[in-house]
Amino acid sequence: MELSDDLVLLGKVTGTHGIRGELRISCYSGDCGTLMGLRTFHLRGVRGDLLEAEIASARPQGGRAVVKLKNFDSINDVTHLIGRELVIRRDQLPETEEGEYYWHDLIGLTVISDDGLELGTLAEIFDTGSNDVYVVRNGEREYLIPALEDVVREIDLTGRIMRVTPLEGLLDL
Repeated sequence: MELSDDLVLLGKVTGTHGIRGELRISCYSGDCGTLMGLRTFHLRGVRGDLLEAEIASARPQGGRAVVKLKNFDSINDVTHLIGRELVIRRDQLPETEEGEYYWHDLIGLTVISDDGLELGTLAEIFDTGSNDVYVVRNGEREYLIPALEDVVREIDLTGRIMRVTPLEGLLDL
């Protein structure tokens, strides 16, 4: 089920932590920092139903987050939440710096090379530690574009276009 434009998918409940009703959250961007500053979020079920949740506490743990919700005090209160996706309102996100973008804003951009060749659609992003990598798909073809300043020349969110200078040999694969 698609999200409305004012909602952003942040992560997923992957399990419980301890017996006091804490949840393990895996953040899709690999960074759960945004979650630490929230007071509320929604948990989306497989059918798209949204459950509003109020955060009692949140802490980072090994690249994930451990979250305690208000009024959920035991493991029995939260096991049914495993597998739900964590959704927030777009206005809950902090502003980005110049040249920084949220992954969800980049997904779906049309990627075009400097010489005007349409490479495909940005379908996926993953973090390698040193930089992000954009997965661009066009039918059967798939290109891995490093998110480097020398490669990504322009991002136009309004026009939904990303212009890139492909590394030598990238398009020959």
